[in-house]
Amino acid sequence: MPDVKMDAEMLVFANDVAESIRQAKRGEFASVHTPEVIVARRRGRPAGSVQAVTKEPIKIRLDTDVLAALRATGDGWQTRINDTLRASLHLAGRLV
Repeated sequence: MPDVKMDAEMLVFANDVAESIRQAKRGEFASVHTPEVIVARRRGRPAGSVQAVTKEPIKIRLDTDVLAALRATGDGWQTRINDTLRASLHLAGRLV
């Protein structure tokens, strides 16, 4: 086998692949995704994850700095926007 030089990222990847193969040989994986299983899976949210209250997708234009600040708060920022708007409307007496 020829001597192959790898950068640090590629070396980590190669080691991870080798470890995955060792785990598979030891039978440490609970399930293996066969092509049939992958094709049979449905796209979208998993079954049973439908909320009682549905939300309506919309487009909204926000200032760049406002959007950046909201996204910086991490995952769930759209839900937090919804909660903030709901609280504001409730305080204004427009939503009960």
